[in-house]
Amino acid sequence: MRTLLVTGPGGSGRTTIAAATAVAEARRGRRVLLLPAHRGGAFSGDLPGVRVIRTDPAASFRADALDVQGRLGSVLDLLGATPLDPEELTELPGAGTLALLRALRDAASEDTWDLVVADLPPVHEALAALALPEQLRRYLGRLVPAERQAARALRPVLAQLAGVPMPGEKLYEAAGRADVELAAAQAVIEDPGTTVRLVVEPGAHAADAIRHARTGLALYGHRLEAVIANRLLPAASPDPWLAELSAQQHKELRALRAELARTPLHEVPHLGREPLNADDLAALALPELPGLVGDRRTKPWTVEDRLASDGHFLWRLPLPGATRERLDLVRRGDELVVDTEGFRRILPLPSALRRCTVAGAALRDGALSVRFEPDPSLWPR
Repeated sequence: MRTLLVTGPGGSGRTTIAAATAVAEARRGRRVLLLPAHRGGAFSGDLPGVRVIRTDPAASFRADALDVQGRLGSVLDLLGATPLDPEELTELPGAGTLALLRALRDAASEDTWDLVVADLPPVHEALAALALPEQLRRYLGRLVPAERQAARALRPVLAQLAGVPMPGEKLYEAAGRADVELAAAQAVIEDPGTTVRLVVEPGAHAADAIRHARTGLALYGHRLEAVIANRLLPAASPDPWLAELSAQQHKELRALRAELARTPLHEVPHLGREPLNADDLAALALPELPGLVGDRRTKPWTVEDRLASDGHFLWRLPLPGATRERLDLVRRGDELVVDTEGFRRILPLPSALRRCTVAGAALRDGALSVRFEPDPSLWPR
């Protein structure tokens, strides 16, 4: 199964491109599921050959909140809290993200579709959503570590010593269940068949927006399938005003091509109206999804052993578009915290590098390189 995640700057037309991609692939004979970003939207009618499933963040949030409340009943009793009734629960910020992740997980588990197209929020929100399973699993591992669960048999004794009830079995069950669900969503996001399609309307800030997006995608290890240059005006218009706009678009288009290098850039015309139905979407003529290269997704970083020649390891992470002014790097125990262009990721270090110290770092040619030298106190002699 393929999963295509469609995002781009706000107002770039990503919802239209997501729907047009779904229609185009359905007409090529694929079984296609479309997950729209909004409950309403312009494409509320039928899209032949495409199954459209709209998430309901409010209902999903209520169900999850009631489930957690039921599982943590003993903790709530300890705190003297009064349980919330279903009608009191309204969705909180972030509920839509969790609903989308669940929809992606469920679609992958059904084995019904050849292609799932997900219409994501704008780039920064989309990347935050896709990073959530990894982040939450890390938090769970710190707050409810597996080794602590091994001491559950001691809780009655601890409760007598402390004079208050200890967290019950349901707390650990809830944490374990959450980890399983998050792991399933993370598996879909990191699957080799999951790629990203960026949508941009050529304009004054298009190249900057794409550069910013590529940095975030690279940091999180997402595969960029293609960039769609949307709403292109005809190049030979007799109207001077339209001709000037078209000239500006094509100037930005050349800048995009220079920025993207080997990443495919597809041009999509402006129809002169808003696309409203399947025929309008088909008229956009979206290109066919290419085949996948490789059947295994690797980590975004590499480690080169230069101990024999230079006395260090070289850890390398591609970060196209990153700048030194907006790059921060912190070694924290067995992890490396990378901040760049407003994105942050905490990366686990390979076992060999955990016994090393950071000797230096450099950002060159769109890649971050960090030198690690063996720590004599930890390195085997």
